[in-house]
Amino acid sequence: MAYAPLGIEVVSGSFVEVEHGKTFEYIDNPEFVLHVPAQGGKNVHFPHLIFVGPPGLTETRWALVMKTCVHVITDETDFGFVTEKWYIKQHRKYTK
Repeated sequence: MAYAPLGIEVVSGSFVEVEHGKTFEYIDNPEFVLHVPAQGGKNVHFPHLIFVGPPGLTETRWALVMKTCVHVITDETDFGFVTEKWYIKQHRKYTK
């Protein structure tokens, strides 16, 4: 499980990753949205930060959280970013 660390006041939501059954929380990051050029000439927007580290640490990954899947940037190479597609369930958006 990867929950937002103490001190993060506005958590946007949570979800359970289907393959491993782990729960993750995420925040919106409107101040800086990562735009990654993709094939076809369109930019892919990654407006969320997912907390992926153990409790108490603030390890995050850039992501695009959608209704049933999440696109996560897992690495960066000389040729660009490496992304993974996670299927999710129990997606909950928290009220602010």
